[in-house]
Amino acid sequence: MKLLLFIIFGAVITMLSTLNFQQDKLQESIARGQEVYTDFCMNCHLPAGEGVENVYPPLANSDYLINNREASIKGVKFGQKGEITVNGKVYNGYMAPMGLDDEEIADVMNYVYNNWGNKSDKIVTVEEVSAIKK
Repeated sequence: MKLLLFIIFGAVITMLSTLNFQQDKLQESIARGQEVYTDFCMNCHLPAGEGVENVYPPLANSDYLINNREASIKGVKFGQKGEITVNGKVYNGYMAPMGLDDEEIADVMNYVYNNWGNKSDKIVTVEEVSAIKK
């Protein structure tokens, strides 16, 4: 019985350590992503991700981001053109590719996914970004 309790206790400690490690990694990515956002995204999507109505879609409280994870990452990676619907409004603009590497894309996506009313428990990884092809 003591062995079983020891094993369970060890498993719980390992699980908590893993969760803390993942949370630390996410926070580090978000901090780097804020810098990327400031340098590359803020001019169009504005400081609080509100976008410009009928021109640049909002990133704040964005149903598009939450419901279209791969397409959102792909848009940042390769640029975006054509119609998309964000929070019930149609946008038909063009976003040029920013020339970001996969780590910068993962970081800025983690920043956007965890700010302005957006919340994602799943971290965007470099591996996920690199797997997305045109």
